[in-house]
Amino acid sequence: MTMPQLPMVQPMPGLPERVTIYEVGPRDGLQNEKSVVPVEVKAEFVRRLLAAGLQTVELTSFVPQKWVPQLGDAEELLDLLGGDGTGQHRPVLVPNERGLDRALEKGVTSIAIFGSATETFAQKNLNRSVEESVNMFSPVVKRALDGGAWIRAYVSMCFGDPWEGPVPVQKVVDVCSRLMDLGCDQLSIGDTIGVATPGHVVRLLDALEDAGIGPDQVAVHFHDTYGQALANTMAALGRGVSVVDASAGGLGGCPYAKSATGNLATEDLVWTLQGLGIEHGTDLDALVETSTWMSQQLGRPSASRVVRALAGA
Repeated sequence: MTMPQLPMVQPMPGLPERVTIYEVGPRDGLQNEKSVVPVEVKAEFVRRLLAAGLQTVELTSFVPQKWVPQLGDAEELLDLLGGDGTGQHRPVLVPNERGLDRALEKGVTSIAIFGSATETFAQKNLNRSVEESVNMFSPVVKRALDGGAWIRAYVSMCFGDPWEGPVPVQKVVDVCSRLMDLGCDQLSIGDTIGVATPGHVVRLLDALEDAGIGPDQVAVHFHDTYGQALANTMAALGRGVSVVDASAGGLGGCPYAKSATGNLATEDLVWTLQGLGIEHGTDLDALVETSTWMSQQLGRPSASRVVRALAGA
């Protein structure tokens, strides 16, 4: 058996001193599984992620079960998690006021709404136009703000859309601005089908900043369809972004966009941050153990190259 390798720490100028990892594995990671994952397994997954040092973990989505069957156990999951299932760093996705009602009834204090930069995906994902979806989110955000909740706005298809093709940067900025104008605390820009490249990422971040949405308000959410997620993350870090969405073991996809493959693997992100000397607060060994365990539950190998390298060492 060879000794597991760890990266030599070599900082680079112009990067944040600390990055917040926004873990989406339990929600975005599991929502596209073909078979329903038992709620007890989901709860154990969350506990293991927290034990590995991940402080922000998106738990589930309060969407109708007919929309996303994998997440139809949201209330039961929060019941099983108890105190681990509430608080500012345990956000849940809500699509509308009914979803907000369900979340508030369980004591949730952090929510996320999810819009689209393109009309086609807005119709497929929310059965509404972009305009109608913004109108739907307005009372959700107002009520959540009135209750003191922290609110994130996801925007999907920010770089490319499988039906509409490349998405104009200004179109993305317009949708992002409208959602942030509702009063959201954070914006997550999503490369839902993984077609972004670093120059495109930088151009969008610069355009957002020109529109008054600075890097301190922005998180990045990259899918790794073409192997670009880590390169795109580095481009975002170089522009001052310090919140990165990632999914343990690279789990993920999108039930409404079949070309969307897994998210940036949390372990691959942690490896890079560790080598750069950037603080992240996560125990890589514990995280690899967690993803290896979850892979066993799902019956397939982890998509994370770091997991495969370290678990096989």
